[in-house]
Amino acid sequence: MNLISASEVVKDFSGHRALNHVSMEVPEGSIYGLLGPNGAGKTTLLRIINQITAPDQGSILFEGTPIGQEHRHMIGYLPEERGLYKKMKVGEQALYLAQLKGLSRQEAMKRLKIWFKKFEIETWWDKKVEELSKGMAQKVQFITTVLHEPRLLIFDEPFSGFDPINVNLLKQEILQMKAQGATIIFSTHNMASVEELCDHITLINESEAVLQGEISEVRDRYRANKYLVTFKGNKEQLAKDLDPRFELLGVEENGMGQRATIQIKNEGEGSGDLIRNLVDITEIKAFHEILPGMNDIFIQVVNDTLQKKGS
Repeated sequence: MNLISASEVVKDFSGHRALNHVSMEVPEGSIYGLLGPNGAGKTTLLRIINQITAPDQGSILFEGTPIGQEHRHMIGYLPEERGLYKKMKVGEQALYLAQLKGLSRQEAMKRLKIWFKKFEIETWWDKKVEELSKGMAQKVQFITTVLHEPRLLIFDEPFSGFDPINVNLLKQEILQMKAQGATIIFSTHNMASVEELCDHITLINESEAVLQGEISEVRDRYRANKYLVTFKGNKEQLAKDLDPRFELLGVEENGMGQRATIQIKNEGEGSGDLIRNLVDITEIKAFHEILPGMNDIFIQVVNDTLQKKGS
């Protein structure tokens, strides 16, 4: 079942079309990556889902019904531009924001103590926000976003400004919230995080959704029939004896011997054909397909879109 369904969403700002008939379905209990270059329209879509602004055309459904005020308490939103009150003390502000989300003071205090201990920030309670570093302030805002345990969490560049240790901490918390039933939409430029966390993605470029699907299916769709082969033997001999149906892209040394990158040139050929050829000409130590990473796919799709529009 889809928790969020965006259908043919259009949004214009002063003659600029930020979103052009964008549709997206976010399955309940999933982590959904919203990707795209700067200015593509990602944040605009997140703001529409969070009801900060409204679409000019199209619709957003929450569990099959038009999204409205009754859904606000079911959503937690961490915008890219953080917005804590600098003069307020951290604990006082966290309590205030938690109560705005419907928690009683007693329940908010109970949950905040757990989160502050988990993030090892108990000593920050009486500090003013202006005394915190950017990363410290982002920790506080992350906590205030998730504290009321909403069904939908929206994170816009949640890892920006964090060191690797705290990025890993946030990733583990996001996975834990998913395990507890939350649905998560997040926008990021970190493609490694996309591969690690996301179940599905939508890539927006120049206001349009240009790529969608499950991560595994998207990577499979862009496979290039390249294989990594560790072998024992002479690389010059391998190049000489390799069947013309296959192209040797390069050879490098590794701990097990030599490692060759080979591409199948013809669509009708498969890995079995390559293995049979290799068995006849060398000793194979390891063999596996090279699937494209999301970073490579991101660059390819964006460039392809620009070329199509330019032609």
